[in-house]
Amino acid sequence: MQEKLLERYEYVFEKELLDEISTVGQFRKINKDVPMIDIGDKLTHIPLILEGAVRIMGEDDKENEILLYYLEIGDSCSMTMTCCMEGKKSNIRALTEKDTELIMIPIIKMEEWIIKYRTWRAFVFQSYDSRMKEMLSAIDALAFHNLEERLYKYLRDKAMVTHSPELEITHYQIANDLNTSRVVVSRLIRKLVLDHKIEANRNQVKILEFLPKV
Repeated sequence: MQEKLLERYEYVFEKELLDEISTVGQFRKINKDVPMIDIGDKLTHIPLILEGAVRIMGEDDKENEILLYYLEIGDSCSMTMTCCMEGKKSNIRALTEKDTELIMIPIIKMEEWIIKYRTWRAFVFQSYDSRMKEMLSAIDALAFHNLEERLYKYLRDKAMVTHSPELEITHYQIANDLNTSRVVVSRLIRKLVLDHKIEANRNQVKILEFLPKV
């Protein structure tokens, strides 16, 4: 844990803070597609991502899911921070996008470090700013983009997070994340294939824009 902590955060946090994180943090390794946090969970820790990626989902009053943003290496979850600090239960669902390693920080330390460490305070504010921009982007896509554009953006974002143009994903998973039907997703996938934006096989999509130029 210590080695990866230094690798990811050495130039983000001062040595004293890194030492405290190493002492109080709980290291966890979670396989792909495993729920980390569910809606309604009581939150006592916040995550620092060392390796992998996590997708954060919200839910409307009809229990329809919507993708809010991704967490990548070096990120933390601002919505988790907010719920922890206000003593509220989780209003998001977090699932690992790929095999993920992270450190869980007790909430009591988050509040203490905001006062004690300038770098932690800056990290928390930056996390809020980044996640807010990503959620505004998600809202913009819902309000102003048609479903084909949303699907292509969704696939490209997922490819960037996983650092691979090849995605192992089912039409059902896509439909669930975009809050639409599998039939609609299948039709739009075929349209993107015809437009030479992607290649698609069973449970696999390849983003052509990410392929290296020959």
